[in-house]
Amino acid sequence: MIQSVSDSFQQFFIQTGMLEWLGVFTGILCVWLAAKNNIYNWPIAVVSVVIYIFIFFESKLYADMGLQFYFLAMNFYGWYFWSKNKNNQTAERSVSMITKKEVILSAIGIISFTAILGYILHKNTDASFPFIDSFCTACSLIAQIFLARKVLQNWLIWIFVDIIYVGVYLSKDLYATAFMYALYVYIATVGYLEWRRTYREQTN
Repeated sequence: MIQSVSDSFQQFFIQTGMLEWLGVFTGILCVWLAAKNNIYNWPIAVVSVVIYIFIFFESKLYADMGLQFYFLAMNFYGWYFWSKNKNNQTAERSVSMITKKEVILSAIGIISFTAILGYILHKNTDASFPFIDSFCTACSLIAQIFLARKVLQNWLIWIFVDIIYVGVYLSKDLYATAFMYALYVYIATVGYLEWRRTYREQTN
């Protein structure tokens, strides 16, 4: 009985689009807070991630769905990493630059991940856009690590991948989500400028 009621509520939220809009609201809020260097972006991000696990499953975007489980773990890690120096405001606001080694390893990781996961999804599932989806997933994996570690260039990766995601979600009729990712491009740009200013203040 309880399971039946739960399933009914889940279907209602999905069919009316309310679940997607709730995901949009929490998603935009957490990214905006991250751009503003606010630690409360992490608990809100957890809520958004859980919502999008259901949304992407229904849309057959399996790589994106799997990515949300990774985001869930990284959100808790980022929450911990950002808060461990909470009594030291200078350390808490510390922003770093990407290294040449990180660029090379990231490129190798993205290419390898895209090829392997894209092939698996193409051959074994009914996934939509398996290689594009896998590429965006790979870029997001790297960007999330850099966000959690406060590497400035995480925002440039997000800008790039979010532009691609807008087209993907429009093609799947996820208009609210496409709008959210279009807004993410703007927020990521703000985040990059804010973090760059913070970095310059740290180094002066």
